[in-house]
Amino acid sequence: MADTSRRLLTLLSLLQTPREWSGPELAGRLGVSTRTIRHDVERLRSLGYPVDATRGSVGGYRLGAGAALPPLLLEDDEAVAIALSLRSVAGGSVAGLEESALRALSKLQQVLPARLGRRVDAVVASTVRVGSGAPGVTAVDASVLQLLASACRDQERVRFAYADHAGTSTQRTVEPHRLVSWGRRWYLVAWDRDRDDWRTFRADRIGAPAAVGARFGAREVPGGDAAAFVRRGTRSVQWAVMARVRVHEPATTVSERLGSAAESVEAEGADRCVVMLGGADAESMAPWLGLIGAEFEVLGPPELAAAVQRLGHRMLRAAGD
Repeated sequence: MADTSRRLLTLLSLLQTPREWSGPELAGRLGVSTRTIRHDVERLRSLGYPVDATRGSVGGYRLGAGAALPPLLLEDDEAVAIALSLRSVAGGSVAGLEESALRALSKLQQVLPARLGRRVDAVVASTVRVGSGAPGVTAVDASVLQLLASACRDQERVRFAYADHAGTSTQRTVEPHRLVSWGRRWYLVAWDRDRDDWRTFRADRIGAPAAVGARFGAREVPGGDAAAFVRRGTRSVQWAVMARVRVHEPATTVSERLGSAAESVEAEGADRCVVMLGGADAESMAPWLGLIGAEFEVLGPPELAAAVQRLGHRMLRAAGD
């Protein structure tokens, strides 16, 4: 279904250009048969897109002139997912595609229904993206992100249950400021009304959020940068396991590769460095270390070295060695 939706979007984009496309041309562009093109055209027509067709050697397909296009053929969660992906690329996560992603995002928002467009706007406008992934990440419910993003945009208070690092749950009422996407983790930067101070909340620990209907006046986050505020806050969290790993690559290369997932990267000569990493437990950190993409040595703690050794033995057995 995802492949079909992507193909229909590409076909619709081609048909929107001011020219006619023959069936073989479209088939060549999309890598499918002319029969599939005919089926896709009928699908677009069934969705309300006015696709005109002319027969003959110079015939082809094009969108009907002057016709109003119906809403885009995407479910609500699909549109939000595409918008977030484009936002990520526009922020530089894929080199060389930033401008293309911004143009695509602009086109997407132009054809979305107003109701859905506001939801996408909220997520995009209220999100700051930082760095790369980290071990031990818990997925966040998209509906939680959408509610928090809308509350940031509308400056509306939110109440939710929050579980801290030890698992203790408390009720919080906050004034949301920004969502920060840090690799695969999401954080909410907000003014905590009960504690009368700024706080950072991990979105995967937020339970049953609800907008309470009360508006609030804008405040400035300390330092004026939500991403920097999250970075300072997460550095103060005491991980269950702190690892020291010697990586046999230059410090600059490793820093670029790990981004904010590393607590610190210190050079040890020109071609190696020592990296500090935090994680929930040794077993979950061991496979993640393999993603460093270079030779490494675990300097500590011993339980992490043992977990890496066990993982290595499993991998060798799986390879038949």
